[in-house]
Amino acid sequence: MKATHTPRRARRGRRIRSAVALAGASAMLLTACGSQESGPPTLTWYINPDDGGQATIAEQCSAASDGKYEIETSLLPRDASSQREQLARRLAAGDTSMDIMSLDPPFVPELAEPGFLAKPPADVVERTTSDTLDGPLEGAKWDGEIVAVPFWANTQLLWYRKSVAQAAGLDMSKPVTWDQIIDAARSQDKYLGVQGTQAESMTVWVNGLVASAGGQIITSGEEGQDAEITLDSEAGEKAAEIVGTIGEEGLGGPGLPTQDENSSMIQFQGDMGSFMVNWPFVWAASNAAVEEGSLDKSLVDDIGWAQWPRVDADTPSAPPLGGINIGVGATSENQDLAWEAVECIVTPEHQSQYFATNGNPPSSAKAFDDAAVREAYPQASVIRESLDNAAPRPQTPYYNEISTAIQQEWTPPQSVNENTPKETTAFIEQVLKGDALL
Repeated sequence: MKATHTPRRARRGRRIRSAVALAGASAMLLTACGSQESGPPTLTWYINPDDGGQATIAEQCSAASDGKYEIETSLLPRDASSQREQLARRLAAGDTSMDIMSLDPPFVPELAEPGFLAKPPADVVERTTSDTLDGPLEGAKWDGEIVAVPFWANTQLLWYRKSVAQAAGLDMSKPVTWDQIIDAARSQDKYLGVQGTQAESMTVWVNGLVASAGGQIITSGEEGQDAEITLDSEAGEKAAEIVGTIGEEGLGGPGLPTQDENSSMIQFQGDMGSFMVNWPFVWAASNAAVEEGSLDKSLVDDIGWAQWPRVDADTPSAPPLGGINIGVGATSENQDLAWEAVECIVTPEHQSQYFATNGNPPSSAKAFDDAAVREAYPQASVIRESLDNAAPRPQTPYYNEISTAIQQEWTPPQSVNENTPKETTAFIEQVLKGDALL
């Protein structure tokens, strides 16, 4: 911390906290679900959309509590930004029903900074994180402390068509670089699967590239508005070179400017598919398509997987980190029971079950040893290794502003050039100072 800075507590008092700002629009929110007149207390668990796995775990943990509590799930919106908005508004309004929450890691600092999250008891942290993989553990921290409990984690792999890699002369048993897969796509006249749409997926891609090149988008994120934006760097320039090359040369396909995770997967499954960075859902989705008859089994047999591409041949990649952490609201009237329920939710057994049935990887190392997991996902060991090396997106209370700025400045991909990191840095700094609007 620089000597010229005012004390941190004073700085916090003068900051504009985006989560608190949302409270102005939430005055009419109901502040509680109401207490029951009889029976065990009902804990509300705000869950992100899935295939029913969280609701199943809620039922199992309710039964395991022997009547101490019942867990009732409440479904959040599908997209992450809407989830963030609803949670922040309710928390800012003092909603006492915020017992348990499924939280996207990038939004944890924004909710923890103003004190919206209850601090996990030390014994709960010890029991729930003893075997948590490094990447997910970092994503559950704010200001050096664990403020939420890792539940499931996510990371991107490099998916590839074995036939294309072989034709291009790439040995996929060894790490490959972005330059190598770009050259391979060129030589085979195929498309690279990346996400070029103006959405969170672009921030995921940029952050992964910058982190893999040894850089950071911001440093000292705990300083809030005073954090240093460090995207204008050698790592940022290399990231821009990769994104711009793929966009300008049309290597991402004609739909790249609007391409998200699902559309890039569909392109990868077609005749023009070659390499793709994407989440593990690709495997289950591809096998399901074969069962439905919309894809030939030979396509699945041609799919391989490896660690995310390196930016520099001599430096291991830092793949994107996703997933869900579990938090407890500071205004919950049942915090002790909520933490007890959280311990049940995140057991390695439940994480294994959730991965095998819903396709969301565990944050627990032990959970990867489950036989059902390895049967459902033969790439489980690669996913586990990737999670240990994964890098969180910028950890700051102003993540939403930073991510939105990146999405605006780095799309469409064909417009990205050597000036983009510098221009993005200046734009973010202006937004944080209030001198520019998103």
